[in-house]
Amino acid sequence: MSQPTVTGVAIPDSEICIAATEYARRVSDPFLFNHVMRTYAFAAIVGAAQPRPFDVELLYIGCVLHDLGLCDHVPVRQRFEVDGADAARQFLSEQGMSDARIDIVWDAIALHTTFAIPQRKQPEIALVQLGAAIDVGVAPLDTLSPGLLEQIVDTWPRLGFKQAIVDAMLRQVDRDVRSAASPVVADIAERHIHGFQRPNICDAIETANFHE
Repeated sequence: MSQPTVTGVAIPDSEICIAATEYARRVSDPFLFNHVMRTYAFAAIVGAAQPRPFDVELLYIGCVLHDLGLCDHVPVRQRFEVDGADAARQFLSEQGMSDARIDIVWDAIALHTTFAIPQRKQPEIALVQLGAAIDVGVAPLDTLSPGLLEQIVDTWPRLGFKQAIVDAMLRQVDRDVRSAASPVVADIAERHIHGFQRPNICDAIETANFHE
């Protein structure tokens, strides 16, 4: 499998990676597609500097498909991370990927907004989370040289990402409030939707159908 490079980062070009790229590009808004590609670039760079080996194909697919849950073609049934992981599973199964490899991609997508847990799982899962966190701004950029960071952003421009990602998550709430089960979506909804109040575990405990 040859691997063309962009900004020094190897881009896997296996048949399934090409299919995943085309799928993500087709269903994603341009700002979102560029985000998932930057996520891969950041994840691959950080991964190359760490001692644990990782499967480049799995890492790439996990990154490229990690935000399917924010795409309009995916129904909102639960938190967007899980909806996206389910959509990725269906797509990859149709492409003939083995269940064992799909399970790693599913976990990477479902856990990509979760802290601490991904870092205790397979390296591909940990790196998808870290690459996304770097691009969103919740993980430091100190692992990247300024020149390399500039090249990545020039290759996949941010296209107003800061506002666009907030708007995308607010649309999730408009589509179905169940999406607010994601703490990331709930954070954004509390900040931007007047009167929004996320479900609280205290309410469930207090109204549980048990006699004390």
